[in-house]
Amino acid sequence: MNYLRLIGVFFRVNIAGELAYRINFLFSFFESVMGLGFTLAGMAIIFSYTDSLNGWRPEEILALVGVYSLIGGVIRVAILPGMQQLTESVRDGTFDFTLTKPEDAQLIATFSRVAVWKIIDIFLGLVILIIALARMGSVIGGVQAVEFLGMLLTGSVIVYSFFLILATLAFWLVRVENILTIFLSVYHAGRWPLSLYPGWLRYGLIFVIPVAFATTIPVEALTSRLNWVTLLAAFIAAAVLFIVSRAFWKFGLRHYSGASA
Repeated sequence: MNYLRLIGVFFRVNIAGELAYRINFLFSFFESVMGLGFTLAGMAIIFSYTDSLNGWRPEEILALVGVYSLIGGVIRVAILPGMQQLTESVRDGTFDFTLTKPEDAQLIATFSRVAVWKIIDIFLGLVILIIALARMGSVIGGVQAVEFLGMLLTGSVIVYSFFLILATLAFWLVRVENILTIFLSVYHAGRWPLSLYPGWLRYGLIFVIPVAFATTIPVEALTSRLNWVTLLAAFIAAAVLFIVSRAFWKFGLRHYSGASA
């Protein structure tokens, strides 16, 4: 509960800071709408020539786009800003001040910087997802809903853990921001079902850069494509990656000399 209160404080502080530059909201809104608009336009062009893509109907891929936007919003709101600030503070030495705080350094590094206006991406993703579900016309059962929410949470944990591992490399490397940018570029592949990609890329999006866990797999739960093997594998992957990322973070802290050392 103390951690949740601290996260709430970070959000309030960042909201107060963003309200000083309210024009940023308009730019963020325009950027989010344009990005989503181009994605939907490309989807519309493709489905003007076909009724399905490898068994995926238009409304199912629309749901995938909604989840892609939703998780992308979570990344841009609460994960990427903190990871970028962490790499910068390690490089310029201000990370020393984080270590002097009484709370867990990982928590502070993760949530002390929040891009509040990027919540627009989460909102737009939810709107697209609701529209897609309405177009599907099928009733989502309780089991499907639980599996979907579970996979959303699992995918978020996997993405966060992966980002933390990359950001922790800042204790040894100089320019980790470029690696974070590469991950965001690869994340764009999550706009389309995993089954559309060739085998080598499919395995890469599962085992190397785990984008599929954040986008395709949650939608598979909604469309009754998810089997228990994939469900169990996702939970195991999230648990293992979270533990590994936490251990790697502590290992990195032990090797951080600090600007004042």
